[in-house]
Formats: sequence, structure tokens, C-alpha cells
Amino acid sequence: MSHNTIRKDKTCLNCRHVVEQKFCPNCGQENSESRKTFHHLFVHFFEDLTHYENAFWRTIRNLLFKPSTLTKEYLSGKRLSYLAPVRLYIFISFITFLLIALFPSKTKDSLTKGEKEITSNFESSEKNGLNSNKKKYFQLKSMKEIDSIQKYGKESEKLNAFSYWVYEKAVHVTETNTKKEIIEKFVESFFHNIPKILFIVMPFFAFFLWLFHNKKRWYYFDHGIFTLHYFSFLLLMFLIMFIIDRIIGSFGEDSPLSLISNITTFVGTVWMCYYFYPAHHRFYGESRTVSFVKSVLLFFLNSIFILFLLTAYVLYIFINLH
Repeated sequence: MSHNTIRKDKTCLNCRHVVEQKFCPNCGQENSESRKTFHHLFVHFFEDLTHYENAFWRTIRNLLFKPSTLTKEYLSGKRLSYLAPVRLYIFISFITFLLIALFPSKTKDSLTKGEKEITSNFESSEKNGLNSNKKKYFQLKSMKEIDSIQKYGKESEKLNAFSYWVYEKAVHVTETNTKKEIIEKFVESFFHNIPKILFIVMPFFAFFLWLFHNKKRWYYFDHGIFTLHYFSFLLLMFLIMFIIDRIIGSFGEDSPLSLISNITTFVGTVWMCYYFYPAHHRFYGESRTVSFVKSVLLFFLNSIFILFLLTAYVLYIFINLH
């Protein structure tokens, strides 16, 4: 609830209309004092960002525990009681990726630990004479050797134009970066570009929903709102698990509290995987069998599409590594 001081002057500062009560009946602006303290500025910013007056917590509660409720309420016209879908998604995205940027150290530590274990395993295998073939597999030929094959080698050994270009990039990356640097750059770039990937996926996700449902009853807009709420839920679950993991992780990996983090991650992951089915069933109002079949098909269809995007993205990052 806003606690701004109401002006004694009943003339709206925005449209000059007469204001008998708290809000202007012509433009909707609150008839409050225009000069604010820093405290008012901060509170006003937060309220504007989240539409905080009970709507924020009501939205979060329904998003987490009542699949499709927000979408049905929004499309039925009850829009002031909850955060708007776009605002909700932007707000959760902002908080999620801000925290990822502020607390990236655990990922790097895990990578370092993982690299030491891999290196140790390779060294152990080499001592036992078991890794000679693997070592050759991970070694790339120099571009001088490749160019020689391209010019004088057999036709079956030569690379086509695309393969040659990819191989040249691979040689450049491996010559200028260590394995640790390549992994760290990839992970950092991946997390920084997740918003772009999600924005690319969402319209296609809504399009696949449109393909599977009655075109006269459901507009693409309806599927878009459902998609915004579903992706907001996925991001929010990821955010909750991330925060719990970081808080408990601050006590050390050997802390008894780490069990709580593991349980939370397991339960959260199961709920994220299952959530789409009840959301789909309740929103579209189809029988459980039909809804289950469509949910499974949509899951695999979107998984294939996301896998394609991730493959393209991995190639993109690999090409742009320096």
C-alpha cells in the first residue's frame, strides 16, 4: 500500500483534471506530492518493479504451487491482482542473472577440481600404458600437416571446405587456450547468454503449443502467456535452488547441511519436470490421457529443438573463443 502524502490541491499535476479522491479519474495518476525523499524513491521503484501490494507474493505463490492458475486468471481479465506476465519474467530474470554474476566462484572451483581429477586420471592411465590411443585422439594435427594432406594426400583423407574451416578454428583455440581456460570461457559465455537463448526458445515453444491445439479456441497470444508463466516458473525454481545451494555451500562441502541442498535440488528438479503436465492439463481442459500424450510429445519436440539450439550455440561460442 502506498503511503505517499496526498496534495491539498485537487488539480491533477499530469492532466489538470479535478481530483476528488486519491487517484485522478481521468488519467489514473496518484495526486501525491511530487518531491520525494530517497526512501520514497527506493520504495516507489520497488513497488513499480514488482507491483508489490500483495500482488507480488500472490503471484509467486500461485506460480510455484498452482500450475496454470496465473495464466487462466490473466486471460479471464483478472490482471491487477497479479504481476503482468512480461514484468514477472523480466523481474525473475534480472534477479537470477544478477546473482549468477555475483556468485560465480563455485563453478570455477568445481572446474578446477574436475580438471585436476581428469589430469590425475590421464597421468595414472599413461603410467599403466592404457592411454596411448586416447592421448593421440585428443591431439590435433598442426595446420601445416593438414595443409600438406589437403595438397598431396589421398582424396579420402582430405577435408571439405566446412570441415577445414572448423578444424582451423579448433587448432587456433587449442593453441591459444588451456583446457581450463576453454571450459571457463565457455561456461561464462553460456551463463551470460542464457537470456538470449530463452528469448529465442519461448516464441517457438508457444508455436509448438499452437500446433497441438484448437486454432479457433486458442490464439497464439494465449499460448504466449502460458509460455511466459511456464518459463518464469522454471527460472524461479532455478533461482531458489541456486540461492539455497550458495547459502549452504558457504558452510563448506563437508557440512551436514549439504544434504538439505541435495534434497532441495532433487525435489526441485522433479517438480520442474512434472510441472508442465498439470499446467497443460488444467489450462487446456483436455482429458488426462490426451493431456499426458501431448505433454510428452511437446516435451520431446522442444527437447530436440533446444538441443539443436544448444549445438549451434556451442559451435558459436567455440568459433568466437580467443
